[in-house]
Amino acid sequence: MSAQDSPHASGPHPSGQEHTSKGPNPLRRGSDRFESWFRGFLILALLVGLPAAALGAGLMAYELSMRTVQTQTAERQEVTARLTSDGKGVTASSKQQVQVRWTDDNGTVRTATTLVKAGTPKGATVRVWVDRDGKITGPPNSELNARTTGWFVGGLAALGVAGGFLAVGAGMHHLLDRRRYGQWEAEWDLVEPLWSARFRR
Repeated sequence: MSAQDSPHASGPHPSGQEHTSKGPNPLRRGSDRFESWFRGFLILALLVGLPAAALGAGLMAYELSMRTVQTQTAERQEVTARLTSDGKGVTASSKQQVQVRWTDDNGTVRTATTLVKAGTPKGATVRVWVDRDGKITGPPNSELNARTTGWFVGGLAALGVAGGFLAVGAGMHHLLDRRRYGQWEAEWDLVEPLWSARFRR
């Protein structure tokens, strides 16, 4: 192991010459300088890439969700329907499927089943959402849903980018360590006989 590569090396070089440092730190290897530069590059790329990825993914998800909101809003409408049977349930807080009837914009009488609060009497009115085909459906998504989706996707993108950069940094560190260990082992094979010879005299 040479004085340059060993973290605890001191004293004369195995060749008999004193090792002189060309830099501020005599133990700093080329791989150390490269790793330090690479980490700085990753940090800079992370500072630039993470906000860009999060903002881009979040805005894209928000725009796609808003298109869905606009489509659903245009295709669905809320109507008043009347129960054609009693809603009987075990408790007042439970819900059950009950048949309802309403008249659409074309004057066509339609019937379907929907969930209502148990105990709702026959003839009571409820508000239901229907699509263009006159089928009962859920309410359209709102702008709040779109914003929530945008923030959620943006957060996931930020986590993914951060995780990717951490993985790259850890992988590079592992590769450099394998190279260092290989160098240390090769240099130890050269230095160890010289040190052992001192004790055999």
